[in-house]
Amino acid sequence: MSLGIAGMGWVTPLGSGVTSVWNRLLEGDKATAETISSPLGQDYPVFRVPADALSHAPAHPRLRRSSAISRFAVVAGLEALENAGIKIGPETAARMALIFAVSNGGVIYTKRFYHDIVESGAQAASPLLFPETVFNAPASHLAAILGITGASYTLVGDGAVGILAMKMAEDLMTSDALDYCLVVGAEEADWLLCDAYRKWRLLRSAPPIEPFQRPPKGMIPSEGAGAILLARDGTLRVEQIASGTNFRKQREAGEGVQKVFAELCRPQPDLVVASANGTFIDAAERAAISRICPNAEVYAMKGAIGESVGASSLWQIICAAQALITQKLPELPEPTSLKSAVVSTCGLNQQVAGLRLTL
Repeated sequence: MSLGIAGMGWVTPLGSGVTSVWNRLLEGDKATAETISSPLGQDYPVFRVPADALSHAPAHPRLRRSSAISRFAVVAGLEALENAGIKIGPETAARMALIFAVSNGGVIYTKRFYHDIVESGAQAASPLLFPETVFNAPASHLAAILGITGASYTLVGDGAVGILAMKMAEDLMTSDALDYCLVVGAEEADWLLCDAYRKWRLLRSAPPIEPFQRPPKGMIPSEGAGAILLARDGTLRVEQIASGTNFRKQREAGEGVQKVFAELCRPQPDLVVASANGTFIDAAERAAISRICPNAEVYAMKGAIGESVGASSLWQIICAAQALITQKLPELPEPTSLKSAVVSTCGLNQQVAGLRLTL
């Protein structure tokens, strides 16, 4: 089933707003890393969302005590609706589904919640913090603000989870009861996550590297959200979604990526938006591109705005969509002739997926 992209929303370390962020990427801007310190003695660079990126967040009671990840999701979701020219009301909300994609979740409030329990016992568990510790908290807040009382799902995975959310949206949209499906992915950054990624030997402390630089140097975590509003009509089409495969070991990632490319790259696309982030993913995608679609333009945005895991694959889709719409790429000074784009996502926890967009 082919779906159209009706609207998009973006919250990133370069600010918010699809047009604004895309223009900054076209100008060659890169986010500035902020150092956060672990109480275990390690310092980490992360890309954080600037405070003014959330200036358009609604003054809603739901957001009064919500976590950062929920505010990111709400701002991106509302922008996608505004971008599509849709004013949400009871009738529209009744015919709209919501899918939230996430990997790490609300780690900041979860850390605070369990820290109090460990220090003072179960009686110290905060009923105010607990709702924000569950993975579907952002979806709950966004659904309540929009008035969506029907289908609302949260998918948990790695960097490919946004593509799987798009596939689930495609399945849901076969129902005549729905006109739209809003897919949102979001993450927040914290030292606890950095500690975990460092132990997995995925993190680095150097400034951002260029996509596909060899040897891999590691990633810089980031936070933010991306939102895609899907409809049955639209100039920009989601032509094909490959829900992909899994791999057991990092050295097997290349085979998984090639399987996804073999499914999506017939005919060959004009553009590949890759998920290269300075880890083993770079080599896996490089091999697949050189073998299956060597003539395609390649763009990887994580050198500029970091690895946001559950949000990143939706960021990649937004980049691919904007490249097709504007006929421009950040690394190409001249206008391009792009009619199709493949988004490749290889996650850190053995998941590979992708999709193809056409103009």
